[in-house]
Amino acid sequence: MSSKFQGSMTSMDISATRRSLLRGAGSAAALLAAARVSLPGGAFAQGAGPEVKGAKIGYIALTDAAPLIVAQEKGMFAKHGLPEMEILKQASWAATRDNLVLGGGSNGIDGAHILSPLPYLISAGKVTQNSVPTPMVILARLNLDSQAISVAQEYKDTKVGLDSSPLKEVFAKKKAEGKDVKIAMTFPGGTHDLWIRYWLAAGGIDPDKDVSTIVVPPPQMVANMKVGNMDAFCVGEPWNEQLVNQGIGFTACTTGEIWKKHPEKALSMRADWVEKNPKAALAMLMAVMEAQQWCDSMANKDEMATILGKRQWFNVPPVDVLGRLKGDVNYGNGRVAKGTDLYMKFWQDHASFPFKSHDAWFLTEDIRWGKFEPTTDVTAMVAKVNRADIWREAAKALGVAAADIPATDSRGTETMFDGKVFDPADPSAYLKSLAIKRIA
Repeated sequence: MSSKFQGSMTSMDISATRRSLLRGAGSAAALLAAARVSLPGGAFAQGAGPEVKGAKIGYIALTDAAPLIVAQEKGMFAKHGLPEMEILKQASWAATRDNLVLGGGSNGIDGAHILSPLPYLISAGKVTQNSVPTPMVILARLNLDSQAISVAQEYKDTKVGLDSSPLKEVFAKKKAEGKDVKIAMTFPGGTHDLWIRYWLAAGGIDPDKDVSTIVVPPPQMVANMKVGNMDAFCVGEPWNEQLVNQGIGFTACTTGEIWKKHPEKALSMRADWVEKNPKAALAMLMAVMEAQQWCDSMANKDEMATILGKRQWFNVPPVDVLGRLKGDVNYGNGRVAKGTDLYMKFWQDHASFPFKSHDAWFLTEDIRWGKFEPTTDVTAMVAKVNRADIWREAAKALGVAAADIPATDSRGTETMFDGKVFDPADPSAYLKSLAIKRIA
């Protein structure tokens, strides 16, 4: 396995963030400024307007889809020359995958709000029909933090939290009684699968041997726990908060407690769409960046919760969205934390930038659990899928402050809650440090 990412994250300058909105130039002028950027296949953006008036983008009803929904609701796509954007709800991540493989021209979609590892799994043909690859690219990260691991009420007395080990004996006893212990996530090899696997393994619970993992679409998590179909799950918001609000279960931990300021969803497009429409890709990215800045303002959280709660988007009470958006976490087990820094970040802390070092972690964890071969060339795969270069060009065209543009494509070493350190320059050392894994 190969990886060579180096460097460290540039500090966030909060005052600079506030200055990083558009500097008054229209989207056409901004695209002209970006006209000389080289895009996939050597294509060059020329002229002022996008090649198409829109694209079909899929989303799952999760709070981290907010930048796409806000860009649509607030007219940001139209502002940047894409008045015919379609933001289309998907039933599950499997449906998202299938529709990406179809493509927008064949009644599918051109891109999606997506679990960050999924573009790699699709590009490599690991999760597609007949293992046929569909090349994808990542244009931006959509958010940091604010997923959670929730547990059924029957385990409340175990006092399980960030440390999963209190469940080890309880789960073992349940299995000895002939009962199945079911742990739900949203897609094999996706972020929620990796978060809950990491949490279980850190507590000495083997996610493949001690429990059974099942796949449940995010909007169906609460209903399935309500009828006893699972013992624990990992999903994004607003579903953990809704679970607590309905008194069905409790939050053991948020994923930001597992890995502070961790990457989560991405904006990913079919590679052939970006190849064919380089100016439209830039315009789309600029609109999404502008929406991410809007979403990041605490002054906009109430309005954002109202927008997301609408029937055509999430169809949930805004209260199920709002609390954790502001960093107020009611864990549902008697613990309430107000004003924490565990809220979802859309722009601050370089949330939008697709760090290649983060994708290296996702691939390394998928190697850990057998989704990719140990011989996988991580560096080469990331270089092909992650288009941080397009992000940089869009940021410059948008007039993003220099402080909000990372100096390198790596955020450097990352430390997990249990003390494990991931060095993107040496992922093999990280793998060797892990006790529970599927590789030698």
